[in-house]
Amino acid sequence: MYKMDKQHITLICQKLSLKERSVKNTIGLLQEGATVPFIARYRKEVTGALDEVEIGAVKKELYRLEELEKRKATILTSIKEQGKLTDILKERILNNYDATSLEDLYLPYKKKRKTRASVAKEKGLEPLAKKIFEQQYITDIEGLAKKYIRKDVETIEIALQGARDIIAEWINEDENARNSVRKSFEYNATIHSKVARGKKEDGIKYKDYFEFEEALKRIPSHRLLAIRRGEEEGFLRVRIAPPKEDTLYRLERKIVDGNKAGAQQVKLALHDCYNRLLCPSIETEYRKISKEKADTESIAVFADNLEQLLLAPPLGQKKILAIDPGYRTGCKVVCLNAAGDLLENTTIYPHPPQNDSFGARDILKNLVYKYKIEAIAIGNGTASRETAALTKKVNFDKKMEVFVVSESGASIYSASDIAREEFPHHDVTVRGAISIGRRLMDPLAELVKIDAKSIGVGQYQHDVNQVMLKERLDTVVESCVNAVGINLNTASKHLLTYISGLGPKLAQNIVDYRSTNGAFSSRDELRNVSRMGDKAYEQAAGFLRIREAKNPLDNTAVHPESYHIVHQMAQDLDCSIVDLIENAVLRKKIDLEQYTSNAVGLLTLKDIISELSKPGLDPRGEVKAFNFSEKIQTIEDLKEGMIVPGIISNITKFGAFVDIGIKESGLVHISQLANKFIKEPTEVVKLQQKVQVKILEIDIKRGRVALSMKEV
Repeated sequence: MYKMDKQHITLICQKLSLKERSVKNTIGLLQEGATVPFIARYRKEVTGALDEVEIGAVKKELYRLEELEKRKATILTSIKEQGKLTDILKERILNNYDATSLEDLYLPYKKKRKTRASVAKEKGLEPLAKKIFEQQYITDIEGLAKKYIRKDVETIEIALQGARDIIAEWINEDENARNSVRKSFEYNATIHSKVARGKKEDGIKYKDYFEFEEALKRIPSHRLLAIRRGEEEGFLRVRIAPPKEDTLYRLERKIVDGNKAGAQQVKLALHDCYNRLLCPSIETEYRKISKEKADTESIAVFADNLEQLLLAPPLGQKKILAIDPGYRTGCKVVCLNAAGDLLENTTIYPHPPQNDSFGARDILKNLVYKYKIEAIAIGNGTASRETAALTKKVNFDKKMEVFVVSESGASIYSASDIAREEFPHHDVTVRGAISIGRRLMDPLAELVKIDAKSIGVGQYQHDVNQVMLKERLDTVVESCVNAVGINLNTASKHLLTYISGLGPKLAQNIVDYRSTNGAFSSRDELRNVSRMGDKAYEQAAGFLRIREAKNPLDNTAVHPESYHIVHQMAQDLDCSIVDLIENAVLRKKIDLEQYTSNAVGLLTLKDIISELSKPGLDPRGEVKAFNFSEKIQTIEDLKEGMIVPGIISNITKFGAFVDIGIKESGLVHISQLANKFIKEPTEVVKLQQKVQVKILEIDIKRGRVALSMKEV
C-alpha cells in the first residue's frame, strides 16, 4: 500500500471534513490489514469514533490517491523519455491531485495516432501555424501561406487548412480552453434524445424520450439511465452539449485577437476545434461524469434496499415447511429441520389443471404432523395467493403461522454452483423451495449465497457500472453480516466468507475443522484452524458467536481482547460474569472511569456494558406474518378508490413498489407517498414495510397499477 505523506492526509481531511488524527490513525489501521467493520466496532478510541461510512470513505480516497500517484509516475516517465520534462512542468504534475487536470497537463505530450495536425506538421506547416496563431498584423495572409507551397502542399488553401489543423489541436490541448468548455457543460449542458431512424415502432417503450431535452445537471438518475439504455439498444440518438453560440463566444474572447487576417484564420480554427475536437472530447467527459453520478445514486438506492432486506427479521431456528407454488408443474414442498437441513420433499397439485385440492391438503397435514412443523413459508410468485388460501383450509390441529416470502433471486440460487454443492442430488425446483424456507429462518444467511444484483430490489442495476455495484454491494453484505454476528457452529462457508478477516479459504477451513472436530466450544479454539493467524483471529473473533459456550462472553460482541476487563469488573463486584450479564443492578454499580487505560477508553467500555445487557440478542427483531386482502386475487379484482394492504417490495428514486398480493406490483410515485413534499422515498418508507394504499389507476393491458399513500 502506498505510504501517505502529510499532504495526502491533509487532502483527505479537507475532502471528507474529518479530523487529521482520525484520518491518520484510520489509514494506519487499514495499512496494517484491519477491516472496516473491525475498525468501526473495536477501534473507536483510535479513530475518534468514525463510523463504517466514514472509514469506507477514507479507504476509497486512499485508493484514489494511490492510483493518482501511480499515474503521475507514468506521466513523468513518458514526458522525460521525450526529453520535454522541465522543472516547472514536473512541479505542476507532482502537486496536482485532480485526475482531469492531470490529464490536461499530459495531453500535449501524449502519444497520438496520426491526426490532421500531425500530417500538417509532417508537411512543414508548423512555422506557418505559429505565425498565424501569434495574430500579428499580417498584410498578406495568402502571400505568407504561398511560401509553404511545395510538392505535398499544392495550394494556398491547403497550406492554410494545414495551419488551422495545427492551431485547432493546440487549442484543444490548452488547459484554459478545455476548462472554459467544461464550465459551459457543467452549468448549461442539456441532454437531448430523439428516436433513431426506423426505430419508432420497435422502440415504443422509449417513446417518452423520442424527442426529449432536459438540463444535464437536473436530470434524475433513473431518467438518465433509461435514456442511455435506449441509446445502447439502438432506439435513441443522444447528444449532450451546452449552447454552442455562448460557449464559442467565450472561447473567442480568450483566444481570438481582433479582426486581423491572422485572427480570422484563428477563429476558423477555433470553430473547427470546437466542433471536431473540444466539444466531442468534453462531451465524452460529461457523459462519463453524468453516468458515474447516476450510477452512484442508483447503486446507493440498491445498497439501501439490500441492507434493509438483509437485516429483515428472521423467524429463527424453527422447523419449516416451505412451498414454491405453481400451476401446471405443481407446488414443490420441502420440510426443513431447525438447522435448515432437508428432511423430505414432494410435489402437490392443488391448482389447475389437476385441481387435486383434497389430496394436497392431506399431504400438507401429514407432513406438518410427521416433522412437527412450526411455520409455513410460501414463495410470492405464481399461484402464491391460491396456495396461501389452500393452507388456511387445512386443519393442522394447532395454530400454524403462514408467511409469504419473496422468492426474488431464488431461481438464481437454485441453478448456482453453491446450490449444486449443497444439494447435488436434487433438481432446481427443490433447491428453490429450500431457499424460500431458509429465507424465512434467516434472510441474511440465505441471501448471501445469491449474487446481490439478482435479488431485485434496486433500479437499473444491470445498467450501472458493474465493478462499482459489486464493490458497494459486497461492502453492504459484509457490514450486515458483521453487524448481526453469526453462529460459528452453524454458519455456512458462504456466510463465514463475509466475516471480517476471513475470506473464502479460511471460511472453508473453519467448516472443515468443524466437520472433523465437532462444534467449537470457545472462540479461542479458532486458533487451531489451519492458517488462522493472529491477525485473522483478531479481526474475526468479535463477530463470531458460540451458543452455550463455557465462557458466556463467547456469545457476545465483546472482543476477546477485552475479556480481562469484564473479568476484572466481575472480580471487583465479587460476582461471576453470568451474574454481571443477568443483573442490571450490578452493572449500574460499575464506574467505567476506573477501567480506562491508554489502550481502552470510555467508548469501548460503554460498548462492553451495552453488550452485557443483551448478550446474543439478534438486532434484527422478530418477523411477523402478513395477510393480503382476501377480496383481491388478480388485477381484474381491483377498483379505483379501493384501499388495500400491501408490503413495500422495492424502493427507487421515483417512488416505491408495493406488493398488494397480485402478480403485478403497484407503484406509489414519490408525489403520492406523503401529504408533504419529500426529496427521497426513504424519508417515509422502508423495504418490507406494511402499508395501506389507495388504488388510483389500473391499466390492465400494460399490467400497471398506480397507488397512493396520501390520506390513507
